[in-house]
Amino acid sequence: MGEPSGLPGVLTVMIDGDTFEDCPALAVGYLREPDRIEIRYVNPVIPPAAPPAASEEPGQRRAEGRPVGADVEAVTVREIADAWHRVTHWLQHNAPDSYAALCPGAGAEAIASLERTLGFRVPVGLRALWLLTAGDEGGNGWGCLPGNMALMNLDAVAAVHRLKTDDQAHHDTLNADRSPDERITVWKAVWIPFVALGPSDSTSGLYLDAETGCLGQWSRYGAGPEKELDTLVTYLEEAADMLEAPNLATRDKPGLIDGALVWLSSIDPAGEDRWRPLTG
Repeated sequence: MGEPSGLPGVLTVMIDGDTFEDCPALAVGYLREPDRIEIRYVNPVIPPAAPPAASEEPGQRRAEGRPVGADVEAVTVREIADAWHRVTHWLQHNAPDSYAALCPGAGAEAIASLERTLGFRVPVGLRALWLLTAGDEGGNGWGCLPGNMALMNLDAVAAVHRLKTDDQAHHDTLNADRSPDERITVWKAVWIPFVALGPSDSTSGLYLDAETGCLGQWSRYGAGPEKELDTLVTYLEEAADMLEAPNLATRDKPGLIDGALVWLSSIDPAGEDRWRPLTG
């Protein structure tokens, strides 16, 4: 499926922007391998500008009619694709077990089905990430994100969102008898869980606020949410920066155990002797 891109072995498939509301059309380049498909790029397709009308004065041009929001979304898609490609490229060449544990990208219909379950549109940045990779099964049990957190698959996203929404509904019942200052909010419907504590540990993780674009921490144990300063773009860019320049990493320290990426903050005593810090 797809057309030759002009790059050796890389095919390009077009994803119609009408598939998702307020999303630009995308050109996805991929390399088909015997056991997997590797995404090489995801670029927004910007329609050509219309020629100026005959009635316009020389030197005047009409606006192209593309809303500013669409331009911002196109930039976000490119930033997400670039940052995630940096992460996966590093994994492919340095931590093959972690690279092999990444799940293929989700299809457009799978994301649309999740949106119907959630009841709202997934932000374009998270959608772009899921089109590239829709989950992490863990290299030797470790996720590849800082803290060895793992990208959740779409079924897990739906399950945790439902669990946390039900949890908040219980609090809302109790909040009816509480003063405004005593009311408890542990979850909002527009929060999308997308990262779990580990590949097999969904007790806590990170969510994306679909309204603000900021990340936060969630927990299954009723703890109140904690806000993060990161956006999805800055979170992925920092992860890539730490892998490419580990000596400058401050939030966490990357290293290797055999062929898997393991972050210092999540090492247990049994793995300390096998962990090799990255340098550079």
